[in-house]
Amino acid sequence: MTDEINIVTASLEQLRDVLCNKSGDAKLSNRFRALFNLKSIGAESEDEEQAHKAIKYIAECFQDDSELLKHEVAYVLGQTKDLYAAPYLRDCLTNKNQQVMVRHEAAEALGALGDKESLKLLEDYFKNDPSIEIRQTCELAIERIKWEQSDLSKTEILEKSLYTSIDPAPPLATDQAPSKIEKLQEILNDQNKPLFERYRAMFRLRDIGTDEACLALASGFDDPSALFKHEIAYVFGQMSNPVTVPSLIKVLKDEREAGMVRHEAAEALGSIATDEVLPILKSFLNDDVQVVRESAIVALDMYEYENSNELEYATVK
Repeated sequence: MTDEINIVTASLEQLRDVLCNKSGDAKLSNRFRALFNLKSIGAESEDEEQAHKAIKYIAECFQDDSELLKHEVAYVLGQTKDLYAAPYLRDCLTNKNQQVMVRHEAAEALGALGDKESLKLLEDYFKNDPSIEIRQTCELAIERIKWEQSDLSKTEILEKSLYTSIDPAPPLATDQAPSKIEKLQEILNDQNKPLFERYRAMFRLRDIGTDEACLALASGFDDPSALFKHEIAYVFGQMSNPVTVPSLIKVLKDEREAGMVRHEAAEALGSIATDEVLPILKSFLNDDVQVVRESAIVALDMYEYENSNELEYATVK
């Protein structure tokens, strides 16, 4: 965003220009803020024409070079609850020139939209894509869409979540889930169980939200799946519980971890924003991995927000 534009009062076209960096000098943090302002219009506007225009402008950013920003674009489109976004997401998933992290997020977003029309496509990529992250994401998206269309989605008793995000899986039903955290932790880490069920345990632990639940979730960082670990880090960003900081720092510092995991850890630390987080995030501004460097920039912007008097920010994924 150039300094002359107020991100809150800007027009849709001004927000698009900031998001897509038409000026060539827009700060990454301001591009993210433009994205989430467009998302609010796309998801909440009662004017369908305006909402669809916002979605279209968001999708234009799939042409960008930033893996981090494009994956966030895909996530945001999945959160609009508007099937108008689905064709843009399908195009992203099938575009082999897009990075895996971006394509995975597009598949997840189709699941979030509950897009039945995408089931055949998702099943194809679940069976045939060479990337395990894409295959696992498609598996989750397929199961989420099927769950949403099933009687279970109408009859299961789910605890009302503190979080407004549409997640890759619903939490385990309160009348069916184990009541003890250690039992949920067992499901979380049981690789013989379906991934969808393990994710449901993950979100049940998130909604319980205690320190004990956080530590149970942290055990998921030992999983071999980058996709699974990145979701744990995302959940920690939502929970913003300082007890998770040591495990997130450990993940961020581990250069053997996939970029999608380390980036999510950085952004989670930005959300938690304790004093120890600031120097850690600054130390990754020159990381060898671009998505980690950019995540440190965004996380520091989130840190500044959390320690300011601003009224709202957007949760990044």
